[in-house]
Amino acid sequence: MSLFSLGVVLAVYDGAEVLLKPVFGSLADRWGPRRVLSGGLVAFALVSGGYAVVAATGAVATGPGAVVALTLARLGQGAAASAFSPAAGAMVGRLSPTGKQGRAFGSYGAWKGLGYTGGPLLGGVVVLLGGLSVLFATLGALAALVAVWVLLAVPVLDPLPRRRQTVVDLVRRLGSPTFLRPTAALAAGTAALSVGVGFLPVLGAAAGLGPVATGAAVALLALSSTLVQPRAGRAHDRGTLGTRAALLLGFGPMIAGFVVAATVPGLPGLVPAAVAIGFGVGTLTPVAFATLAATSPPERLGQTMGSAELGRELGDAGGPLLVGAVAAGASTGVGLAVLAGVLAVTGAASLVRTGGTAPHGPDAGAD
Repeated sequence: MSLFSLGVVLAVYDGAEVLLKPVFGSLADRWGPRRVLSGGLVAFALVSGGYAVVAATGAVATGPGAVVALTLARLGQGAAASAFSPAAGAMVGRLSPTGKQGRAFGSYGAWKGLGYTGGPLLGGVVVLLGGLSVLFATLGALAALVAVWVLLAVPVLDPLPRRRQTVVDLVRRLGSPTFLRPTAALAAGTAALSVGVGFLPVLGAAAGLGPVATGAAVALLALSSTLVQPRAGRAHDRGTLGTRAALLLGFGPMIAGFVVAATVPGLPGLVPAAVAIGFGVGTLTPVAFATLAATSPPERLGQTMGSAELGRELGDAGGPLLVGAVAAGASTGVGLAVLAGVLAVTGAASLVRTGGTAPHGPDAGAD
């Protein structure tokens, strides 16, 4: 497979998510989030299992047909997975009591972080042992098991009564600072996480470090974010971590981490950079999600989460593209420095607009 074909195979998954997450968020409000989540899991299982059967039979083992089949399978997976986050986010927001949403989203983010970290590692082992068809079969079986678990263990959340919403109402709500600020923070955090996972190993390899050392740096980043998120969410619920404080404690370490990674070679730069970036991402994420849940109309929570997930997807794609484009013309360190500058501008704009207020709760004014 050529590098261009690999890029297409990877891009169609994210492309489907960018287009469909807002759609599935709205459907979660209309049909109920559990139905949308279950449907996405079943569709993911069918697509993954279908490709596994095709690959195992050798019908498209080589040539252009193999690339087309893999691309279609990834497109189908991305379309099905687009239902996961909006529906799950809406469920977390509706099931968590008022004033406890920070803790709920902190735990939610921590578990997602473990999946993002462990998934590629376990997937690599499966491919090494059994090939791509076994990987898709494993993914299909896992999605089917989770779908059964959702049907048995997750409570039914019926759609809430909704008043008619015009396009103007939607644009006004999604264009308000209460939506744009947390969504921008989520996009920035996702960009930082994606760039850290993708480019810290590049810096390590350039400094002569092996895959074990660079992999450990990525693991440190993920571990830092995973450990911080529940604590940041609980602090937000207690009123000790308001919006302004979360922005400062989120953007500051992320910016510092990329500056250190860009200027200090080897492990002395990678280790503190990974920890700092993970800390910043872990601080921003649950507070931003809790803010969205607290300020969104409950009957439109799925739509809000789906639209915010679109922002995250743009950060996930835009961050690596920015760093990669700059690195191609200069160096990886310069690319990371440019990203640090973009994060600084985004954080400063958010702080100015925030004005020191916390989003919700009895101690909403405390920072």
